[in-house]
Amino acid sequence: MGSVDAALKPRLRLRTPSEYAGWVLSILVGIGILVSVLTNPNFKWGIVGKYFFAESILRGLMLTIFLTVASMALGTLLGLALAVMRASHVKPVSIAAGLYITLFRGTPVLVQLIFWFNISALYPNLRIGIPFTDIGTAVDMNAIMGPITAALVGLTLNQAAYMAEIIRGGFSAVGKGQIEAADSLGMSGSMKMRKVIIPQAMPSIIPATGNQFIGMFKETSLVSVLGVAELLQSAQLIYARTYETIPLLIVASLWYLVMTLLLSYPQSQLEKRYSRATSTLPRKAKRVALTEPEGAAR
Repeated sequence: MGSVDAALKPRLRLRTPSEYAGWVLSILVGIGILVSVLTNPNFKWGIVGKYFFAESILRGLMLTIFLTVASMALGTLLGLALAVMRASHVKPVSIAAGLYITLFRGTPVLVQLIFWFNISALYPNLRIGIPFTDIGTAVDMNAIMGPITAALVGLTLNQAAYMAEIIRGGFSAVGKGQIEAADSLGMSGSMKMRKVIIPQAMPSIIPATGNQFIGMFKETSLVSVLGVAELLQSAQLIYARTYETIPLLIVASLWYLVMTLLLSYPQSQLEKRYSRATSTLPRKAKRVALTEPEGAAR
């Protein structure tokens, strides 16, 4: 048994003098940069501390969090529908989903946001109703498509395209044998999706979704071009009045960094959990193979 544990135990790697020299050099460079940043009066850390918890900054932060959560939730639901459509055997449905994903992944997010903000130029009064009948109502797009609505629509539709590919990749990770077993049990398509495909695809989907969530939080800074008073726009409004550009940009950057670190922790825990779950079986199989007598294998 001791020989088995020794075989499974990872070997210790000896550090070389060049690695120690690299560590020393990196630490000295890091200390030099830190001292320069902290002692340079042009950074104006007093101004940074003054505005870090300013009411307008915190309001912008709350709006940023709202746009992130809402866009991710709606984008994930729409992305799931697109992934199912993309995997459909009905060609028109699959082609339509593919065209949507290609369009929204192939154009910049900023262009999409500006487009939705100016959609009223194409459809000032959008009529919603039953085709080829008089049943319907006209919607004033100028009144509806305000800055926050345009930001939410643009981020959601763009995120849905990326989530559709993430979910589709998770579906592809499910073994064909599992699907064939579900078919042999007579499961319907919806039940097969709920009971077999989605649960087994989650280990592949969740880590990538976490990365998208963090990316979406930083991507909301683009909506500042629409006049949405999120975190970056709130900082811009202050330094437009006080001319303290660098300190206010540092305030916004620090909040982005803090929130990214807070979001990274649960993501890392989820990744560890699912990587542990997927690696347990091979490790156990290896241990059994090493401990099993030769005669038993025969």
